[in-house]
Amino acid sequence: MNELAASGILMDGFSSVLGWLMIALLVFKVYAFIDAAIRRDDAYRAVDKQTKAFWLIVLGLAVAVGFLPVPLMGQMLNLIGLVAAIVYMVDVRPRVRAITPQRGGKRLGGGKRLGGKFGGKKDDRNHMGPYGPW
Repeated sequence: MNELAASGILMDGFSSVLGWLMIALLVFKVYAFIDAAIRRDDAYRAVDKQTKAFWLIVLGLAVAVGFLPVPLMGQMLNLIGLVAAIVYMVDVRPRVRAITPQRGGKRLGGGKRLGGKFGGKKDDRNHMGPYGPW
């Protein structure tokens, strides 16, 4: 009887951990979808990484499958959607962000400020501390 109770406690704890993991993965996929939606369409073409519509469809399906309670096939589709979100976040997003101007004249890529239209006035001061830029 005690072994059965211990087994039930372990299974409840394990299912709770898996439930939180599934929620975290769903939030990750939703974040990837929202990020893909706010990026400019021409940036995807400029970095030669499919199109914005392609990534919105793939990531939208990944999010939709995350909400579906399909037992066996749903888990496989959920895993495929997770892989698509990881590919977007690791490969596509950094390249699209690198060519998209940041708000407020923030530094891009090699630490150079954008001049003219996006950067505002140039700051000639050297912001180097003993351990690097500050």
